[in-house]
Amino acid sequence: MNTIFYISLTASAKSIGAGLATIGVVGAGAGIGIVFAGLLSAYARNYHLEPRLMQMTILGFALTEAMGLLAIMMAFLILYS
Repeated sequence: MNTIFYISLTASAKSIGAGLATIGVVGAGAGIGIVFAGLLSAYARNYHLEPRLMQMTILGFALTEAMGLLAIMMAFLILYS
């Protein structure tokens, strides 16, 4: 009986931990929105800098998305290890 309770408790803790680890995806989504809002604002102010603005936006998008992917990877590691 005690072993069954321990297994159930461990599985529950893994599920809760994996769910909490996915909160980072919400932050990544908000960050991507902020990056592209900044692009539109900067482009509206000075459209001659469009190539440089696009380079910086893609870099910001990639770094922000990488953080979201790391959060998902951590959730999977918690859930399936």
